[in-house]
Amino acid sequence: MPAAPSDGPANGDRRRESAAPALAIQTRALGKTYPASRHGPASEALKGIDLEVPRGAFFGLLGPNGAGKSTFINILAGIVNKTGGEARIWGHDIEAEMRQARMAIGVVPQELNIDSFFTPRDLLELQAGLYGVPKRERRTDEILEALALADKANAQARTLSGGMRRRLLVAKAMAHDPPVLVLDEPTAGVDVELRRQLWGVFKDLNARGTTILLTTHYLEEAQRLCDRIAILDRGEVVALDSTEALLRRIDHKEMAITTAEAVADLPAAPPGVRVELAQPRRLVFRYQPSRTRIPEILAAVRGAGYSIADLTTEESDLEDIFLELTGRAPEPEDEDAAVTDRDRKRA
Repeated sequence: MPAAPSDGPANGDRRRESAAPALAIQTRALGKTYPASRHGPASEALKGIDLEVPRGAFFGLLGPNGAGKSTFINILAGIVNKTGGEARIWGHDIEAEMRQARMAIGVVPQELNIDSFFTPRDLLELQAGLYGVPKRERRTDEILEALALADKANAQARTLSGGMRRRLLVAKAMAHDPPVLVLDEPTAGVDVELRRQLWGVFKDLNARGTTILLTTHYLEEAQRLCDRIAILDRGEVVALDSTEALLRRIDHKEMAITTAEAVADLPAAPPGVRVELAQPRRLVFRYQPSRTRIPEILAAVRGAGYSIADLTTEESDLEDIFLELTGRAPEPEDEDAAVTDRDRKRA
């Protein structure tokens, strides 16, 4: 796993801080329309996106399939041409200052696009050379160390485990020392243990000063990692706020109370609170935290003559926000992900 952050910034981090803009990514009315073809009519993938990613943020870009996430990322990476608006990376316009903008961003794709016969060191040296980084300024060993790949620096990539290859993708994107890192579904299709290992890698990179833009279908991942989140749907931003503030927007909460006695009659619930008997000794209360306080519900249960043996609550999560804002749940990349999310919701 990654080494702990040093007490002070690395040389590259000091270079970034000396002339760092307030915004790592900024778009204004960014649009993309794909022309009509024999495969279908014209489609507007992005409809005037205004977005600001602060320097040093761990920013989540979420949305259902077809929302425009990939188009947005590909425009930033220079793979797709925009048809309207403007975009800046680290203060550089992606068209007028193309070279500087490309140098400021690294993209970690979902696919494992690694030459099997290259070693990690060779791969990073080649990538840095493609970006024109002089040998004296390359940070190959430092990056490999940070991503727990130093002991595999001279091993052929085909001999690495799946987790090591994922980390090598991140290292490759960091080879030219970009201050902005884009993670495009970085844990799609990996098992739960590896997913959590990669979370540690990403958190460490962010702690070292790298601004991270993450796209993911895993809602738990976004909640664990991101400090700010934008939700896209049909090419438009439908929500943009801190993760904590987004979760507060869903003013619904559920409390389950297990009583010591069998429930004969339902307690008189406070105004605006719905109560049902889920099991002979289990009461479920659904309420709005903005209008009802927990002590009111507890008082109602005790007032009905029941003793409280156990109590659990369920908070809103990003899946609830998806459903409310888009009318559809995010679509997992694979069945394992779907099972993981369902199990988490039951818990």
